[in-house]
Amino acid sequence: MTNPTIMIYTDGSCNPNPGPGGWAAILCSGSHEKVLNGGEKKTTNNRMELTAALQALLALKTPSKVEIVTDSEYLRRGITEWLPGWKKRNWQRKCGTLANIDLWQALDAILPKHTITWKWVRGHAGHKYNQRVDELARQAIPR
Repeated sequence: MTNPTIMIYTDGSCNPNPGPGGWAAILCSGSHEKVLNGGEKKTTNNRMELTAALQALLALKTPSKVEIVTDSEYLRRGITEWLPGWKKRNWQRKCGTLANIDLWQALDAILPKHTITWKWVRGHAGHKYNQRVDELARQAIPR
């Protein structure tokens, strides 16, 4: 019997951007649910989006089949489209410096441990889990 797909919902928030930020992830497997969140005093929304995905993947104890649902095109496209080019160019963008290189490299290091599908959903459009992680990320912003 194969293990079920672990559903991971992620979001990041910053107010203002840049400024204090929060991130959140909800991991769902069968009837089990785990909530993760945290924040930083000086950050960006994009860093929080990447941190949410990274922390969720780091929380998995064994190699897993995963579907990550995010409202961040930066995260989804970064992983699914842009990452190979950045690596070929020694972690550089075509036009120069790659922002958040530490988080991209950390994500790149953990990706091979899992079988991951990335799915984008429109933010603030009524998706139950996207709404929840958005609220959790906003709650995690340091005051």
